[in-house]
Amino acid sequence: MPLASKPIPEREHAHLHTVLLRTYLQLLHSRPVLTKALTSAILSALGNLLSQRIERRHQCESPTKKVDLIAPLRFAAYGFFFTGPLSHYFYLFLEQWIPSSLPLAGLRRLLLDRLIIAPAFLLLFFIVINFLEGKNLKALNQTLKERYWSALKMNWKVWTPFQFINVNYVPVQVRFVKVEPT
Repeated sequence: MPLASKPIPEREHAHLHTVLLRTYLQLLHSRPVLTKALTSAILSALGNLLSQRIERRHQCESPTKKVDLIAPLRFAAYGFFFTGPLSHYFYLFLEQWIPSSLPLAGLRRLLLDRLIIAPAFLLLFFIVINFLEGKNLKALNQTLKERYWSALKMNWKVWTPFQFINVNYVPVQVRFVKVEPT
């Protein structure tokens, strides 16, 4: 049986963070796909902004260089239309296809995610971002040649432990975040 979040008890004078969490869990219950899509859009945009900041600092560029505000919008669109909805349905499918009662269910889930879903999701990411940037198939092919394999290896190195925890211990209704490169 999939893990489930415990409801937060109602209190007359609850702290703001408690109210926000309760509201978020209620939205996940009443409108799971929309809630996950919006959450993914926001996190993707913020992740891109943070990435731009780190990259600027790493390259010792002028602090006056302007932030690319279109890039976070692209990432938000990708998160809203792809990451949020696809992850929602993938994790539901995963719970049905590899229930916790199966031997080595955790390892099976992890292998399915890391060896099949992660490469496919990364390819989808590059295709969609290429399209949103207005680039052609030649540019996509070049980007895939230059960045796909290194991005996939980095994804495996960084995210495998987190995905193990995600697919085995995080309640299914809050499991949705798939992080893509920026």
